[in-house]
Amino acid sequence: MTNLEDAKVIASQELSNSRAKWVRMERIRYLDPTGKERDWEMASRKSRAAESDVDGVGIIAIIESPKGPLIILQKQFRPPLQAVCIEMPAGLLDPNESVETCALRELKEETGYIGKVTYKSPLMFNDPGFTNTNMYLVFVSVDMKDERNQNPVPELEANEFIETFTVPLEEISQNLKRLSFEGYKLDARVQSIAAGIQLSSQFGVQ
Repeated sequence: MTNLEDAKVIASQELSNSRAKWVRMERIRYLDPTGKERDWEMASRKSRAAESDVDGVGIIAIIESPKGPLIILQKQFRPPLQAVCIEMPAGLLDPNESVETCALRELKEETGYIGKVTYKSPLMFNDPGFTNTNMYLVFVSVDMKDERNQNPVPELEANEFIETFTVPLEEISQNLKRLSFEGYKLDARVQSIAAGIQLSSQFGVQ
């Protein structure tokens, strides 16, 4: 059995656009609100399908449990961070694939769970000061009464090493704090869920 902690970066070097497979760097010339010309550096994905304006999905997958809802999370080594990251299931759209189909496909491939889409967010931009990469956040309900979810088996690609786990949704903030203290890096999308739950509780927002 593989151990995510054994993964590590062994080399790093500058990469030109002509040699890059997944990412493109660009310098943009634009006019600011006063009419002055300025430059900006940005990154974009080369993997976006030609007919699409969407890169991918992030999946908030919830297991309905008698003791309360559980959220499905993942551990995955991320070379840019040189660390294991706590994330939600996610993935890129295939050509001619709908957002909902992508979310259900990625959830099954990465976790083995089969679910039903209950909500799709507006289009979200991950880091607009750096990249135009975007995604939809998709809520998926996982019914444990479905026999296919009793013993879920991921369908990972050869270069994917993902550990799936669940935490009670109401305890996500405490669990993320603990995992961060233990040295894991937190995906901003996952931490934003925890922060949203805290805000809702603090201000009584339903």
